[in-house]
Amino acid sequence: MSTTRKPWHGVMVATALPLRDDLSVDYDRYAEHLRWLVDAGCDGVCPNGSLGEYQTLSDEERARIVRTAVEAVGGDRVMPGVGAYGSAESRRWAEQARDAGAGAVLLLPPNGYRADDRIVAAHYAEVAKAGLPVVAYNNPHDTKVDLTPPLLARLHAAGHIVAVKEFSGDVRRGYRIAELAPELDLLIGADDVLLELALAGAKGWIAGYPNALPRASVALYRAAVDADLDRARPLYKALHPLLRWDSRTEFVQAIKLSMDLLGRYGGPCRPPRLPLTEEQEKTVRVATEAVAYLESDA
Repeated sequence: MSTTRKPWHGVMVATALPLRDDLSVDYDRYAEHLRWLVDAGCDGVCPNGSLGEYQTLSDEERARIVRTAVEAVGGDRVMPGVGAYGSAESRRWAEQARDAGAGAVLLLPPNGYRADDRIVAAHYAEVAKAGLPVVAYNNPHDTKVDLTPPLLARLHAAGHIVAVKEFSGDVRRGYRIAELAPELDLLIGADDVLLELALAGAKGWIAGYPNALPRASVALYRAAVDADLDRARPLYKALHPLLRWDSRTEFVQAIKLSMDLLGRYGGPCRPPRLPLTEEQEKTVRVATEAVAYLESDA
């Protein structure tokens, strides 16, 4: 494992998953995509997240994707999502990631129903037993479970988490988390609040749009964490029409379309996701074409 960075630091790309026309996984193309992201300056990858359509994968597909990622870019650059309905299943996925050589895991709270703080704490304690560093994922919009700053501080104090992917959209939380748990690393969880959370002290960005625009995205992140606003603000303004898709229901389809438009393979999605509507596709196309130059300029 690298001694110069922690596996959850820097630009960690929540990777899109290339599917063939028959919707089978193209593992060779996936490995090539991961290597391309790292070569473009990204620090690591997060397979088996929502952007990777993990909910539609078989157990064998999900395990092979982790192994493919580790083989492609090295385990210290791989942080798989291990979300599942049950704590035992999430722990098994964390153990699989450990055995495959991954450096950390990304864990949603239990989301089969609206869990209270006691249940959330037990869930994270169980998965931490796998022995890998656990990054909590706070997405109250989709899970209906809010990992509030006091709860995150409690999980960190117990030794169950090392960082949090903050996707609530409330940028004030970055400062509250730092007050209650100063050693807990804050990670930017949504592309369209990157600048705000970078200025709040984020140590990393679990990112969607670098799948299509890695060099421009890395340039934006580096400028933001360095508080170089002369560089960061114009990049952020230019990219924001795309970055805000990361917080929309159709984010997977939008990012894959941008990839296709920029010469990368995005490809189809598995049901129940459907293609974008004509109006949505037009919006993504216009926004993508408007910033294509940034990739070559970065």
